[in-house]
Amino acid sequence: MITKSKIYKYLAFTLIFSSVFGIVVYSFLSNRHQAIIKTKLLYTFGLIDNEWRIEKKNQEYKMVSPTFLIDGIYKSMEGPKSSRYVQLSQDDDLLWITGFEVEAIDAKTNTSISKDFICHMNVDINDINYYTNWHLEDRIGKQYPRLTSLSNGFEKYSYPEGFGIPIKGNDYLYITSQALNHNYVSIFKKIKHEVTITYQKYDGSQKPLLSKTVFIQLPYNKNNPFEGPLNAGSNQCIPVETKNHSYMDKEGNMLSGHWVVPKGKNSYHSNINEQLDLTDSLRLHFAAIHVHPFATSIALYDKKENKVLFKSAISNYKDKTGLIEVTPFSSKEGIWLYKNHDYELLLEVNNTSETNQDMMGSMFLFFYDQELDEKIKQ
Repeated sequence: MITKSKIYKYLAFTLIFSSVFGIVVYSFLSNRHQAIIKTKLLYTFGLIDNEWRIEKKNQEYKMVSPTFLIDGIYKSMEGPKSSRYVQLSQDDDLLWITGFEVEAIDAKTNTSISKDFICHMNVDINDINYYTNWHLEDRIGKQYPRLTSLSNGFEKYSYPEGFGIPIKGNDYLYITSQALNHNYVSIFKKIKHEVTITYQKYDGSQKPLLSKTVFIQLPYNKNNPFEGPLNAGSNQCIPVETKNHSYMDKEGNMLSGHWVVPKGKNSYHSNINEQLDLTDSLRLHFAAIHVHPFATSIALYDKKENKVLFKSAISNYKDKTGLIEVTPFSSKEGIWLYKNHDYELLLEVNNTSETNQDMMGSMFLFFYDQELDEKIKQ
């Protein structure tokens, strides 16, 4: 017969062994995966607030994230994050989203703090429900259903006057906000993100926008993806990792949308025709930009016309890592993109740090949606 003392010894041994094993496994995880586990445990045991707080005002939907614990360096896409579904209203009245904003606040005082702690805030739609509402089922699954994104240096925007994103009030949006910390090594700070969606009721005059996501994809060696250095000017890359943001083209070549940039100035370019998927000419009115620190500009280039359609100027801090401002493209008149032209993204980078850095270059392009406009008016 096993005595109680032996049972307690077995349990103690199992607990100690499991703890040691867990600590060893945890130590080998990437910073991003450690943040996921750490945040989950903190929320599960109630050590930090894990609830979203919702505040609705006239033509404004405001939400405050759960607490994010900043206890070390979290580079782009590594920090603690949280997600939730939201509905702008409880009925199916037609609303018009006119802008987005994300702000970092102190978890205790609810006062605004440095945007150094904002990595990104993503807004996704359920494309099945969204396009079924408008009887546009042929659009379902054509691209990843990300509507837009805000990020460090680009924390707020509004669409040109008279334009916006039509949505039924009780349709769902999926919000994800993630924290960042490039600069403060010794830190133990609790923060939150305050996310605001501005909207208005449809009055018959607003024009709908169609979002298309385009981003730079660079080829890498699938047999030795992390082998370097690369030949200068080759437009190849070393991916940050091969599990996420990794793609295969029609010829079987591997491409990465999240790559390593060495010290100094470098240029990168990528064809975006397949991502644009233009079946007709479209008029572009707004572009939301997503880049990482050390990017200095990103441009939309018409290769057939040998012409830069617009160029987003990007300013970086000189005394720390981070983006001061990323300028969007915004125009009521718009510019035309044509289905028989070739389009590229051109990215300029100046890594002034002493180490390699990670990089992305994306645009959320918003075109006037004539087909949807006609359906709404019907």
